[in-house]
Amino acid sequence: MIDLMAVSKIAADYTAAWNSKSAEAVASFFAEDGEIIINRGEPWRGRARVQEMAEGFYADVPDLILSCDDIRLSGSHAVFVWTFAGHDATTGHHLTIRGWEEWELDDALKVKSSRGWFNAEDYARQVEGL
Repeated sequence: MIDLMAVSKIAADYTAAWNSKSAEAVASFFAEDGEIIINRGEPWRGRARVQEMAEGFYADVPDLILSCDDIRLSGSHAVFVWTFAGHDATTGHHLTIRGWEEWELDDALKVKSSRGWFNAEDYARQVEGL
């Protein structure tokens, strides 16, 4: 059985992985065949693709700092609420983006699927400095 303490530890370690700037470390939290879908976009399936997704965020926001704002758990389903801050690589504008990931965890406490959400319009406004 998955308990809140275990998921809280995963969330803290996942946050640290993002803050380490290691896309490989981020991907390690996913099952081999795990996936992430962000804002109903195309799925990033498998650890290698999840790693590419994280690399994309680091390219766009090289000084990205993630914080875990909250965790919720129901059975094998968890919600990881986050905020990231940093500067857009192209414009240099400061970004503060809030969102969450809805995780389905397997028995090994790896993410089988993640549905990530953030306000893409707000992100674009902040990139432009508006």
